[in-house]
Amino acid sequence: MPTNITVPSIADSITSGVISKWHKKDGDFVNRDEELLDLETDKVTMPILAPEAGVLKRSASEGDTVNVGQVIGAIEAGSAGAVSKPAPAAAKVEAASPTPPKSAAPVAVASAPVAPKAASAPVATPAPTTNGSGGHEVFATPLAKKLAAEHNVDLARLTGTGGAGRIREQDVLAFVQSRGSGNVPSAKPAPAAAPAPGAGATREKMTPLRQRIAQRLVQAQHAAAMLTTFNEVDMGAVMELRKTYKEDFEKKHGIGLGFMGFFVKAAVSALKAFPMVNAYIVEEGGQLLVEKHTSCDIAVAVSTPKGLVVPVLRQTETKSMAQIEAGIKDLAVRGRDGKLGLDEMQGGTFTITNGGVFGSLMSTPILNSPQSAILGMHAIKNRPMEYPVGSGQVAVRPMMYLALSYDHRIIDGAEAVQFLVRIKQNIEDPQRLLLEI
Repeated sequence: MPTNITVPSIADSITSGVISKWHKKDGDFVNRDEELLDLETDKVTMPILAPEAGVLKRSASEGDTVNVGQVIGAIEAGSAGAVSKPAPAAAKVEAASPTPPKSAAPVAVASAPVAPKAASAPVATPAPTTNGSGGHEVFATPLAKKLAAEHNVDLARLTGTGGAGRIREQDVLAFVQSRGSGNVPSAKPAPAAAPAPGAGATREKMTPLRQRIAQRLVQAQHAAAMLTTFNEVDMGAVMELRKTYKEDFEKKHGIGLGFMGFFVKAAVSALKAFPMVNAYIVEEGGQLLVEKHTSCDIAVAVSTPKGLVVPVLRQTETKSMAQIEAGIKDLAVRGRDGKLGLDEMQGGTFTITNGGVFGSLMSTPILNSPQSAILGMHAIKNRPMEYPVGSGQVAVRPMMYLALSYDHRIIDGAEAVQFLVRIKQNIEDPQRLLLEI
């Protein structure tokens, strides 16, 4: 009896994914727990493992969108001898087969290196929800059902944006907000036909990660009263410090001394001085609450071939400069390789992004919801400045623009400005970080 290969449940918020790459061909012999394929979701890329040893029969192709619980292949169990000697067994199976293995379909989504192993136990696809008003069946996540009940929303009137048209919590919230503004849709809108591409234009499917990024960015702008304040910082002191101690630091700790470590340390100091920047707004029982955090779990934006990911460096207030630099490097490397776990990209309380590595001189970073603030670093440029400050003399100094985007619902303008000034003071006089002042 063949054993089915199904799409496992990864998290409640993940209902589908895309097969980015099959590692085994149809008809190949595989061992138990051997990696069969990479499944790309809107949050992580993870491997699907063989539930047992045997011959692989694929029923889904690369580029296919598949739902949690869906059967994507099967394993026909092999003999005991085949398990101990997989290579010869595979050869026998292929020789006995009168037809050549099926070729893989063209890859529709770029593959990424394998993410951390996760359990591949089959999980049944959630059953459709029956709408009480008209008996119409709709598919919705548990959280979407809960929100719909709390706000008296008829799920049959909504169009789902999740996998297979599943209604998500964001769909319910968007409907509630539109109802509050008087713009209530009366029925599901008919899908508009997309205009044909112009001459020389091509179209390709957005990856789940890129779709998720798009949704989160739009959601952040709609859900928060976002404002940005700017300042500039003289990087001379930090650059001189790095030049003096960079080699000794690397010899002792085995890690390079970069700029990001100084900004993380400076942010920790500022977050302690202004704890509301380290808090965010949550909804509970229809009320808005302020969730405060004693730990400074700082997310660091990392650019990958598939899009921006924001892994979290936890409890930075307890870490040394060397530990911070090592942690940042580890997250950046594994982020680019697609090897970050889902838990490593959740639970941050503040974010730092560095557009300067790409040459950005100035930007207004978008909040990483549900966080209330994000710090943007930019390129270092030599500019004429008054130096020393108050001397009336002008000197060319290495300057960087800083941007702090924040949620004005929870952070006042004066508090945001003072927070950014504290960052500036810590960078221009890094001894303050050592003395914790």
